Amino acid sequence: MTKHPTLNLTLKDWLTDYHSLPKLFTQLNQSTSIKAPDETPQHVQHIPGLDIQCGPILKLAGTLENKSRNYRGSILLVTKDANTNIEPVITYLRGPLFTDNVEHITEGQFHRVLFNQEQGFSFWRFEYDLQLSIVEEKIRYTVNGNEELTFEFYLPRYDQTMNVMSFSCNGFSLTTDTESFKSSLWFDVIRKHYQDHRYHVMIGGGDQIYCDSIKFSSQLFNDWLEEKNPLKKRHQKLTPELVASFNKDYLRQYLAWFGQGHWKGLKGTTLQPMFPFAMCSIPSINIYDDHDIIDGYGSYHESTMANEVFKGLGMAAYKYYMLFQHHTSMDESSYLKDPSWILGQRPGPSITELSHSVYTKLGQDVAFLGLDCRTERKLRQVVSEETYRLVFNRLESEISQDPKIKHLYVLLGVPIAYPRLVWLELLLGSRLLAPLKYLASKNILMDKSVLNEFDGSVEILDDLNDHWCSRHHKRERNKFIAKLQKFGAKHAVRITILSGDVHLAAIGRFKTKQHRHRLFEREKYTEHNNKVRTSPETDPRLIINIISSAIINTPPPDAMAALLNQRSKLHHFDYLTDEDMIPLFTKDTDDSERPNKEFLNKRNWSDLIPLSNIENFDTPIGNGKLPGPVTGHPQSLEIRADRELKYTVTPNCVISTIHVERDREDVQSLSSGYEVVIPELTEKSILRGVGLKSFKEYAFEAVKSRRSSMHTSRSLQFDLETLPLMIPTYRSPQNYPGKVQVEPLDGVNGPDFINCVLSFGPRRGDAWEVSIPSQFETIRLRINEIVVPIETIREIISR
Repeated sequence: MTKHPTLNLTLKDWLTDYHSLPKLFTQLNQSTSIKAPDETPQHVQHIPGLDIQCGPILKLAGTLENKSRNYRGSILLVTKDANTNIEPVITYLRGPLFTDNVEHITEGQFHRVLFNQEQGFSFWRFEYDLQLSIVEEKIRYTVNGNEELTFEFYLPRYDQTMNVMSFSCNGFSLTTDTESFKSSLWFDVIRKHYQDHRYHVMIGGGDQIYCDSIKFSSQLFNDWLEEKNPLKKRHQKLTPELVASFNKDYLRQYLAWFGQGHWKGLKGTTLQPMFPFAMCSIPSINIYDDHDIIDGYGSYHESTMANEVFKGLGMAAYKYYMLFQHHTSMDESSYLKDPSWILGQRPGPSITELSHSVYTKLGQDVAFLGLDCRTERKLRQVVSEETYRLVFNRLESEISQDPKIKHLYVLLGVPIAYPRLVWLELLLGSRLLAPLKYLASKNILMDKSVLNEFDGSVEILDDLNDHWCSRHHKRERNKFIAKLQKFGAKHAVRITILSGDVHLAAIGRFKTKQHRHRLFEREKYTEHNNKVRTSPETDPRLIINIISSAIINTPPPDAMAALLNQRSKLHHFDYLTDEDMIPLFTKDTDDSERPNKEFLNKRNWSDLIPLSNIENFDTPIGNGKLPGPVTGHPQSLEIRADRELKYTVTPNCVISTIHVERDREDVQSLSSGYEVVIPELTEKSILRGVGLKSFKEYAFEAVKSRRSSMHTSRSLQFDLETLPLMIPTYRSPQNYPGKVQVEPLDGVNGPDFINCVLSFGPRRGDAWEVSIPSQFETIRLRINEIVVPIETIREIISR
């Protein structure tokens, strides 16, 4: 049938995008052809008696929960009370994305909740809890039957993995000159959404809004910042007037940016109409970062973060983050009870609320964790130990019950696999700079803008302190990565980390170390290294960190990208894991060759598309593909065995592409793609000693964790596949001297060294069974000055 009997809808109408690309491009072109207005434009009131100031905004809350086929989410509308005398209603049509019969289309109405009213505005949440079908579907929804307020989004099949779009840094810094930015990467997102992949969800990795202008637009806050008396500034109380000022300004900024894509800084304004349209068309899941509050929030000195005014600022920003990005009020029961939340155990130090991390599924094969890295943040902490425990308990519970999950996407605001800049951090934080900082504060020799207004430190220092690899966070970072590696290996789940923040494109990685010692067991080394290079789908230590930033903000200068490239080295995360940056950008966006292959300082965004959703991928299943430009590598590319590694195209792999802007002055908004294949993990394994840097650390950890078990066991095996990598003298009994010296562990009574004889039993495959004399329960062997705990050997064998 070509026309629905009751809905006045033809099949052609249903199969056609409601908002065409040419129409959207005309809207974009009009917004860039004239200078953006200084003030937020007046909203067009399409419906008499209903003044919508913001929305619709789609949010994805959860799918496939409790082994069901559900799809749960909401739509946000904000209306202005003074001009509104009717209630909003959202109706919808639902049907197959591709169909030849219009009768398959049904209609309905979303449930409405008025969940917040303040400052003359009402917040409406329209909730839906649908059942996914055996086919991919489209939802076309309309506000109060108005054609101008009609939009569409897409539902995956119940057994389909979602197409994911990921972005961060969605705004300009306060001092950016916006005049030269004519291109809109949000138009590029919509173009690919229409032409290439229907995105089922978009993930915001932080800085969805830049609220730094509150420093100037809130006069009371500005007065506090300008206070010259440090004691008076530190002990300023949070007054009701300050709270009201914060609330007024955050609400104003959200209505302008989320409502119309309008922003005003110190050196320019911008109008980004494609951003609100994207929020109407693709459901979102967000976490927040510092600019959603104010630049650097959480990474200043604890005395600054403990100030009542600063804490009040954070609480106000958090309130509107919850209202606009999570469609919930802190006064509602859903604030603490929604199934997607992983709540912290205790309130944060400055934002005195429980942290809200997000867990949901993005199809049958993919789980998602959005880790709240801001609520509990301090100068020396990102996330508390208690929250890590709760997060991994939830992951363990969810994934143990769902063996179909092959991938876990972990969203972090800041990259975790990234070059170290500790030397710069130490330099800028040094007391030797105190005289220069004093002169700068007086505008002598240099402008005082090089110092931040909050604690007087060098402006860039808060960005360095934010990084996982900063000296304050590195230990926490290593423990977190170790937990992720062990969790992924245990469940055969490939972990991929999504990050932003740094305003450039890059991909970091952790992978199993390739061994370079060739004196002993050369064949074993060669076999091991070949497996690392050719079978990444079996590598339990492989974690890819997609770094995509910024979709709007200006990129750093070439000198900064060159500095990062110079500081980018192969690091040993632990005794068996290397970390580095993938040399992805062998060609620039214009196809010219690039010397800097690891960092591309242009605006960008990314997506993750499962292979099963791609028609005619250019590499067959079972073959490896080198990460790099979609258009191919230059013929002159030098292949290094330890860096340019191919990744196998597997049935359940995901293709991640970073879309990099070609020309920021071109309103056509074209981008070039750089992709990496992320294979699933095909084998379960138990990793031990993860995060330990050396064999010595590995040995002591083994002694510590296994000491008690030695009192009940007298036998162990030397595994020839692993031990020669560390202890070549254990290759076989023929190399063994028969008599060895035994050194008692600390706390064990006895002489320093005791002579004893180890007797070799039968050979079992590639291992020899060895018996320990019964009187020596807890010992270490010393052979050729190499001290080897017995427990270490047992630890290696049990991996």
